[in-house]
Amino acid sequence: MDAQTRMRQARAEQERRRSALAVTVVTALAERDALVTACEARAGEALRTLTGAEGLTLREAVQWCGGDEQLGVREATRLRKVRVEPAEPESEPNLSAPGGEAARARDADAAGGPDAGGSDGAGRGASR
Repeated sequence: MDAQTRMRQARAEQERRRSALAVTVVTALAERDALVTACEARAGEALRTLTGAEGLTLREAVQWCGGDEQLGVREATRLRKVRVEPAEPESEPNLSAPGGEAARARDADAAGGPDAGGSDGAGRGASR
């Protein structure tokens, strides 16, 4: 019985570690995606200014940005459409902030809470 108890405890600890690592991966990917979106929005705003206020054609703006080696017309067209909508704090929690969803998941994992580990699919649902 003692050996079985030790084995169950070792498996539970392994599941807690794996769950915490999965949360770290999903959080890092969400942060990366947010940074990419913010950078693309800045580029899009600059392209809109070049083609709007500065009066350049999209092809001319692409040439000013280094030409097709740096930025193609198709990519420039896509970037001009990218805009960052201000998020409401209640609707989109900051996953990396203290008290955020990731922090709560890490705390639950560390405490061995009800959401700790297991095969419940924790960490799924992140979209790119």
